[in-house]
Amino acid sequence: MTIKTPTAKKRKIFPGWWTVISSGLISMWGFGVHLYSFGVYLKPIAADLGMSRAVMSGAGSAARLEGGFEGIAGGWIVDKYGPRLVGMIGMAIGGLGLIFMHFINSVWSYYAAWIIASLGFNLGLSVPLDAAIANWFIRKRGLANGLMRALIGLCGMTIVPAITMIIGHYGWRNAFLIIGVATWIFTLPLAWFLIKPRRPEYYGLLPDGEENPLGTVQDAKTTIEAGVKYAEKLEEVEFTVRQAMKTSAFWVIWLAHAFHGMVGPAISMHQIPYLTDRGVDAVIAAAALGLMLLVSSPGRLLGGILADRVSKPKLRFVIAAGYFLQGIGLLIFLRTQTMAMVYVYLVVYGLATGMTVGVEGPLRGRYFGRKAFATIGGMLRFLDMPVAMIAPIYAGWSYDVTGSYMNAFTLITILIFCSAVIMS
Repeated sequence: MTIKTPTAKKRKIFPGWWTVISSGLISMWGFGVHLYSFGVYLKPIAADLGMSRAVMSGAGSAARLEGGFEGIAGGWIVDKYGPRLVGMIGMAIGGLGLIFMHFINSVWSYYAAWIIASLGFNLGLSVPLDAAIANWFIRKRGLANGLMRALIGLCGMTIVPAITMIIGHYGWRNAFLIIGVATWIFTLPLAWFLIKPRRPEYYGLLPDGEENPLGTVQDAKTTIEAGVKYAEKLEEVEFTVRQAMKTSAFWVIWLAHAFHGMVGPAISMHQIPYLTDRGVDAVIAAAALGLMLLVSSPGRLLGGILADRVSKPKLRFVIAAGYFLQGIGLLIFLRTQTMAMVYVYLVVYGLATGMTVGVEGPLRGRYFGRKAFATIGGMLRFLDMPVAMIAPIYAGWSYDVTGSYMNAFTLITILIFCSAVIMS
């Protein structure tokens, strides 16, 4: 097999960085319109269709169930066919599901439309985009991952408030039409033009933009061998899924991530309703979520930088510290009486959340390598599925029964401290 390789003229920008930028922008949009805006959608849809918050949250849990099963298949497809194709198919389906939300008129049509949207976003975001970055970076993987995830944090100050205003002006039905079409227009060109379907070795390049010691070559096998030697020099391992699951590291990561996995869904779905129930204006509540996500951006970047600088055995302590600080933030949230305390919570929780998500992907790469990166990530998502399903339903049910989120938020606070203990 022959390949097109760069000429002797040195490239100004390593193509992997374009992958980082495009992955970050796609993630910013996808997580913004799907995950982080769920709390914006919840109250107007529930009011119009007469649904309880537990029923509304059930769609998110059903999506988690679907995402768990999809994670394994999606990860395998990404490892086999590359992240670009999978990402584009996922975002196309996600946009279609949002358009279907315009037409819902019952609980079952709501569930069907939201699950279709979730099918797309689950398929098109984390698994392929994380793999795209892992494929192109080894030594700088943490920095690349941190930069990509820092862009996600910007969605809170842009996408979530924008959706709140669109719903206020045009109603939630028309808002879904606008958002669905915009998903296609924004994400599909980014994926097609800027995300490479294969590793850099297939293009005559080495990971991290390192200079190829062989110079310009025309044989893919030779370049791939050079990439293998480069990875070996950096002590990069290459595990299959079966091999990874035989290690204690895999199960420690899973258990900590499973407990931690209850926090994100419950908070992302119910933080805005919690604040508006306490008299905070909907736009201000959305902006508060936006502030948390914005504050998380430097935390994500810091986590990525630490992932490159801290040794593999000590990297888990970085995540443990992040989990612990998240727990402190939630304790503040439970005791909050004023907006000032809310903002303290947002800063502490946002920075800690950012640091943990900035490290989680690189940690998986450090322990298990690039070979089955997406499939291993999908397997972890599948194993996380039960708790990720239960969390948002439990939070909504707790509110419906008691009129308060206190019991639910107390439980997830305890679990986040358990995650810190497990990782340490």
